[in-house]
Amino acid sequence: MDKAENLDLTPAEARRLETFKQRYREETRALISQRLNHFQPLTGGTYTSVTIRDQKTRWGSCSSRGTLSFNYRLIFAPPAILDYVVVHELCHLTHMNHSAAFWAHVSSVLPDYRVRRQWLKDHGQELSVERHMEKRGIPLKLEETPSHKET
Repeated sequence: MDKAENLDLTPAEARRLETFKQRYREETRALISQRLNHFQPLTGGTYTSVTIRDQKTRWGSCSSRGTLSFNYRLIFAPPAILDYVVVHELCHLTHMNHSAAFWAHVSSVLPDYRVRRQWLKDHGQELSVERHMEKRGIPLKLEETPSHKET
């Protein structure tokens, strides 16, 4: 559950948070596109489209039609972790399973994929816009402006 879901945000604060999320989705799309262009020649396969989502339990997916989907929260991960998810999904274009051949394919591109995969398991819950804002000192709740008193 997102930290923001536990807060009593005003409509203005909720809109502000959604604006941040939209901005990060756009940044994620641009970054993922760059990384796909870099890794696709190494993994082979052809994808048909890319979607950026706000998924609760998945970092990425690959459909049988070649649609690659990625969680926008990957923008908050270290670059090596984002690359692992990109390579993982690209390898699914060739192997639509998690067979030994699939993992060998991933390993041929990222020999240290196990370390990256473990990092995501250990720290994935930390990847959120709310945590990102908190680390940068950007409050989720806006300060109320004091009422003007008549003197």
